[in-house]
Amino acid sequence: MIWPGTTRRDASGAVEIGGVSLPRIAAEFGTPVYVYDEPTLRASARAFRDAFAEAYQRSRVVYAAKAFLAPAIIDILTEEGLGVDVVSGGELFVALHAGMPASRITLHGNNKSAAELHEAIEAGVGAIIIDNLHEIDLLESLVERLPARRHVPIPVLLRLNPGVDVHTHRKISTGLADSKFGLPIASGAAADAVARIAAISNLHLMGYHAHVGSQLFDPDATVVALDAMLTFGQAMRDRHGIEMAHLSPGGGFGIAYLDTDRPLDVGTWARIVAQAVIDGCGRRGLPLPVLTVEPGRAIVGRAGVALYAIGAIKELAGIRTYVSVDGGMADNIRPALYDARYTATIANREAEAPASTVTIAGK
Repeated sequence: MIWPGTTRRDASGAVEIGGVSLPRIAAEFGTPVYVYDEPTLRASARAFRDAFAEAYQRSRVVYAAKAFLAPAIIDILTEEGLGVDVVSGGELFVALHAGMPASRITLHGNNKSAAELHEAIEAGVGAIIIDNLHEIDLLESLVERLPARRHVPIPVLLRLNPGVDVHTHRKISTGLADSKFGLPIASGAAADAVARIAAISNLHLMGYHAHVGSQLFDPDATVVALDAMLTFGQAMRDRHGIEMAHLSPGGGFGIAYLDTDRPLDVGTWARIVAQAVIDGCGRRGLPLPVLTVEPGRAIVGRAGVALYAIGAIKELAGIRTYVSVDGGMADNIRPALYDARYTATIANREAEAPASTVTIAGK
């Protein structure tokens, strides 16, 4: 099912979510508006939390804030025991002020500023994910200026680029050698970064992170990436004596946007990822690390809908019919950027005519 779990039509034919009429929401708040169903969100968060805990006891589920960030969402996920990863000072501010414990927050991003790194250090976040050599320079400068009372090693993970291709849209494939994210293993850049971090006494390298792409329906690429990460972790242990206490293969778990989509269920993902880590560590004589997964859209996607009002309808005879809504790329950029496709329905009534193919357009 692609709709929130509480979706139904009332006696008048209007769509309700969580017992609240969508036309009523449109009348009260205007459109476009995002609507999220709390029971569906909680059920999804619990499914990920429980599935990974069952498959791998030392697991953490961290929500990717970029999937949708609002204080109410973070408050719910905090109650369900999840963490959150953020990519900016603004997202860090929202997460903290929504009540997420700093220890459950990780700071991501490929271009963190010195100010953002300072804010994360001051907040005491659980980890900073280092993405490049420039960040190491910034962190080294920041930790050198910390007052003596604050000289507690800052926990960091290093984002690796494992050079793994995935079967997804090229713009959301992030594990290739040509990517703005992470340091390539193959070129030796990642190993050089480990050596640099190890030489900074006030940084504590806890482990490694990678993310191969988004909207994945096939686990093979994630398993290959994990294997590359574990091989790298073993090499860094042997070379520098650094134990890989934490490991994160990111997220990217696909969800259904259309009735024809067939994503893997969360239990299957959890078992496959957990087994890859257990087997890989066993072969290499590595202790089992804390495993962190970052399912963003997979947690929140089904819980949310975008509600629009239809305006102009333009029929081009023999070509197509355009149905224009009052939103645009500012609130729904994925179709233009990633060729994404969605499922739509009329929210204020049942359809009165046979189905036909139209093109939905924005302002």
